[in-house]
Amino acid sequence: MGNRGMEELIPLINKLQDAFSSIGQSCNLDLPQIAVVGGQSAGKSSVLENFVGRDFLPRGSGIVTRRPLILQLVNSNAEYAEFLHCKGRKFVDFDEVRLEIEAETERLTGSNKGISPIPINLRVYSPIVLNLTLIDLPGMTKVAVGDQPVDIEYQIREMLMQFITKESCLILAVTPANTDLANSDALKIAKEVDPQGVRTIGVITKLDLMDEGTDARDILENKLLPLRRGYIGVVNRSQKDIDGKKDIQAALAAERKFFLSHPAYRHIAERMGTTHLQKSLNQQLTNHIRDTLPGLRSKLQSQLLSLEKEVEEYKNFRPDDPTRKTKALLQMVQQFGVDFEKCIEGSGDQVDTSNLSGGAKINRIFHERFPFELVKMEFDEKELRKEISYAIKNIHGVRTGLFTPDMAFEAIVKKQIIKLKEPCLKCIDMVIQELINTVRQCTNKLGSYPRLREETERIVTTYVRERDSKTKDQVLLLIDIELSYINTNHEDFIGFANAQQRTAANATKKRVMPNQVIRRGWLTINISIMKGGSKDYWFVLTAESLSWYKDEEEKEKKYMLPLDNLKLRDVEKGFMSSKHVFAIFNIEQRNVYKDLRQIELACDTQEDVDSWKASFLRAGVYPEKDQPENEDAMNPNDTVSMDPQLERQVETIRNLVDSYIGIVNKSIRDLMPKTIMHLMINSAKDFIHSELLAYLYSAGEQSTLMEESAEQAQRRDEMLRMYHALKEALVIIGDISTTTISTPVPPPVDDSWMSNSSLASASRPASAAAPPPSRPPAVRGPTPGPQPPLNPSPAFGVPPVPSRPGPPQAQTAYAGDHNSVPLVPSRPARMPPALPPGIPRRPPAAPNRSAVMRPSEPSLLD
Repeated sequence: MGNRGMEELIPLINKLQDAFSSIGQSCNLDLPQIAVVGGQSAGKSSVLENFVGRDFLPRGSGIVTRRPLILQLVNSNAEYAEFLHCKGRKFVDFDEVRLEIEAETERLTGSNKGISPIPINLRVYSPIVLNLTLIDLPGMTKVAVGDQPVDIEYQIREMLMQFITKESCLILAVTPANTDLANSDALKIAKEVDPQGVRTIGVITKLDLMDEGTDARDILENKLLPLRRGYIGVVNRSQKDIDGKKDIQAALAAERKFFLSHPAYRHIAERMGTTHLQKSLNQQLTNHIRDTLPGLRSKLQSQLLSLEKEVEEYKNFRPDDPTRKTKALLQMVQQFGVDFEKCIEGSGDQVDTSNLSGGAKINRIFHERFPFELVKMEFDEKELRKEISYAIKNIHGVRTGLFTPDMAFEAIVKKQIIKLKEPCLKCIDMVIQELINTVRQCTNKLGSYPRLREETERIVTTYVRERDSKTKDQVLLLIDIELSYINTNHEDFIGFANAQQRTAANATKKRVMPNQVIRRGWLTINISIMKGGSKDYWFVLTAESLSWYKDEEEKEKKYMLPLDNLKLRDVEKGFMSSKHVFAIFNIEQRNVYKDLRQIELACDTQEDVDSWKASFLRAGVYPEKDQPENEDAMNPNDTVSMDPQLERQVETIRNLVDSYIGIVNKSIRDLMPKTIMHLMINSAKDFIHSELLAYLYSAGEQSTLMEESAEQAQRRDEMLRMYHALKEALVIIGDISTTTISTPVPPPVDDSWMSNSSLASASRPASAAAPPPSRPPAVRGPTPGPQPPLNPSPAFGVPPVPSRPGPPQAQTAYAGDHNSVPLVPSRPARMPPALPPGIPRRPPAAPNRSAVMRPSEPSLLD
């Protein structure tokens, strides 16, 4: 006969295991271990065997369990046992299991009562057990015998602590009924590791071996020395029964009969016995499973939510649907078009917070990189004046001109407009690259169909390349249009008359808003370790200066650097550095900061470097230009001096060129994004929405395009299977939650007696197993205390096995022992002080008590 309560839990556990194994995971229920602690020969192994329902542990007197036995129960169709030290050997006969345990124990400990902390690992497979771990531990002792070491008590204690300190371990504190409970080492050690008493159950054994006339009723009713979960009494098989192969079923029936027939236990018989102990432990397992279910449910629900988006792709792909490939093709192309448009135009849903999208990068090209390229093309003032001078002289030829020639202005303007072609074409190339990257990114979702992905990427990329040439032609056409006619009547053009006034205005233009902030942000100043090392500062760039502060609050200024005579220079990234660097230096070779000729500023990305360079250009700090080596030696006489009239003419044309090129740049900066958007980006979007599908159909057979990769087909099948398995597992957990019942933890009790067992033992010298003179409250037989010799009269005697005392409690009236337990009230004030202590005032009390209680016994036995 096995453990029926455990057998009822097995289908519940199997359902959970099946649900998790179907999704390729383990159901981590972490069922509690069950360990028995107690003194030697307290019946620990018998209690453990009764829980399993099998007879396989060594028995005998003295110390029998001399090594920890870690018993792992595994639910299986077949019934057999395996030892860790006998791998590959299956034990079908449990008598052989007992012999092997004894042999393995003696192999390490010897045959003379020695012990060892090295555990024996036994695994039992059976269809009537749960996946549990049971631990049979050596009994606690105080005196070494045989080969046992002197510190045997401490060794066993440490051995027990290794197991019972785990929060997932249920402790069965086993105490024999024929010993003093207040001195129970099992309860004491359980109190140390489980002060709240949540996982400790008291087990009282050997109730059938108590002295005649004594019982453990107050203990089992949890009155004498209370525990939070109370005590359960059991009657194990005796050694004679074990030797005689007494059936477990017969032993359980005998135990049941004992509790029903005993006058002290019959009223609590339903809460006693091995069956009730099994039921209590099984309820603990059920409670644990129910406590674990919310965590398992949350885990499954989070996995289900993470799969929802991926499964959404596969919901329309039914393998048995003949039109599946057509539907998939249409859906994929449509989704590709939507994704491409979202990447370009932006979208409020599913915003990527870690990387810039294609549209955001193209916007940076339009408004940061392209203006940066235009400003980088800014002409060198010295070189420009020299070109204007040459143009004026060449136009006049041998004559000396009296007036400023407008032909020189036109020649210089056209030369500067032609220089715009390079940054414009570079801008188109950068936009093309971002478009292709965006197309490649959007086709990643077509990865389940490799052929479709390749064709889609090829067709769209080819189309973008075609639009590239048309866009460049159009931009070059715009520049040619600007070259074709120099409109000197433009409303923003200063004209010849205002050229001189414009010169003065330009001189003060930069100082109109000197405090205008152009950019703020963090930068790293690279300084050698000898001079303090690199540090991060908060930089503020204005039209006149560059300042850096300790932090973004801008309260503690570290330095302010004027922008006069400063230029930018590229610096190669260091070997060990991950940052991108650029430098600021003074063209007059002066120190920029402290004793440094240049300051190296570092950013995390190259994009940040380019953005900062563009901001510096807006502030008038231009990049360094590579000068020809022979520039100064080319024609030194031409640049030494000019006559005053020529200088005025050069200055006038210089201002006119500056004004007109500003107009052209403004126009180009405005038209370039519009041209690219119209001829390239919008055209690509229209192509994807209207013509891509037709190109795909013409590219090849539909069946070839829609061939899934083997990996993708397997992934889709696994994804759908896991999705449905997760749903099923959640349903099973919901069913278990509604079909199982959880019992609350009993309320705390006053168990302060366990913290000072010596005081408890002194104040209560009697226990359930003590002889009558030493345990007055628990005795149901002879008169308690030292009074029987003073009262030899048979008239006041009581039956050997009495029923429960009646309400009057007359027998305690003469009790003179002041150390008696106060649970049984006495009435010393109601007796005359002159009467002898052995003579009660109401002699009929004892006969009435036995006469009243005896008739009730047959009815309870029935």
